[in-house]
Amino acid sequence: MYVKPKKNLGQHFLTDHSIAHQIADLLSGHRGPDGQPYAHVLEIGPGTGVLTQFLLADSRFETHAIEIDSESVVYLKKEFPSLTPRLVEGDFLELTPADYLPNLPETAPFAIAGNFPYNISSQIFFKVLDYRDRIPEVVCMLQREVAMRLASPPGKKDYGILSVFLQAWYDVKYEFTVPPEVFNPPPKVHSGVISVRRNGVTDLGCNERKFIQVVKHGFNQRRKTLRNALKPLGITEEAAQSAYMDKRAEQLSVADFVTLTNLMSERVKE
Repeated sequence: MYVKPKKNLGQHFLTDHSIAHQIADLLSGHRGPDGQPYAHVLEIGPGTGVLTQFLLADSRFETHAIEIDSESVVYLKKEFPSLTPRLVEGDFLELTPADYLPNLPETAPFAIAGNFPYNISSQIFFKVLDYRDRIPEVVCMLQREVAMRLASPPGKKDYGILSVFLQAWYDVKYEFTVPPEVFNPPPKVHSGVISVRRNGVTDLGCNERKFIQVVKHGFNQRRKTLRNALKPLGITEEAAQSAYMDKRAEQLSVADFVTLTNLMSERVKE
């Protein structure tokens, strides 16, 4: 049975088994801040199952999968019958853990793995952040530029809004680059594999809504100094006197943004 890659779904099927094996091997069993080990892995977009086969072979975890393409679902059920009870047809972005992990307790941790479609990879990570207390680890492949952005340290041009949000709660490591020719069809760009592991932070130490606003306003006008970019939020006297105000958003670490948030008004602007 042949599964045709669908352009509208951003499908580029990995064909290199050695690379798939390397990705699966990056799952470490990392524990979140509460120290609870995870026993379940959710693969997003398994496609033709090149990565799935190695996830299923790992006896440490029980593999689940969510796939939006009905043709791939039929293929996966045929090729991996043991996965069938844990394979959900649907859109990860539109569902919740209760939908794709229905038999797990609502607080049970799970890891995520996959070859993420380029066009929704950032959205996937925003969903990961929504469930950060349940997701201690993510191992995935995505467009190299996006992978580098997520792992970028402050001061680099790749560093941005999602870099800060993700690094506030996770340690992000760029693992290796994957060339276009190992995909069907080959994408026009290189891919990158990253590992994302929950850090020990359980509280940012600031108003989280305000933190989000400060980061977004800072980067939405990233060429401006923060003194100008943050004006719409209302800058307190303490913040105005801070050395941060003469810097650009890309120069601030997560800890800097937390400090700056605390210097800003306590009132969250709606």
